[in-house]
Amino acid sequence: MGERIKSFEEFYPFYLKQHSNKICRLLHIIGTTFVLAMTLTAIIYLNPYWLLFVPIVGYGFAWVGHFFFEKNKPATFKYPLWSLQSDFKMYFDFFSGKITLEAKKD
Repeated sequence: MGERIKSFEEFYPFYLKQHSNKICRLLHIIGTTFVLAMTLTAIIYLNPYWLLFVPIVGYGFAWVGHFFFEKNKPATFKYPLWSLQSDFKMYFDFFSGKITLEAKKD
């Protein structure tokens, strides 16, 4: 990836390719589930303390997936906002059946 990506529509396919390992995708889904659960817990119990752990849990699962299974550098380092948006899109695309843990081969 030499040239800077200019749109989210261009970024998301790149993001999915960076998450082609099924264990990496699974770890992202687990991490995002915990992020949503912790955020909901903070809201329900009106306890912002839970929000302190959201980035730790979210990035923790994701980075284990990248460094140990995908063996690449997370796109978050270069595209932080699009990566966050893509993580949630991938999460909801998975649960809506648009994508699977098994990435499509080009």
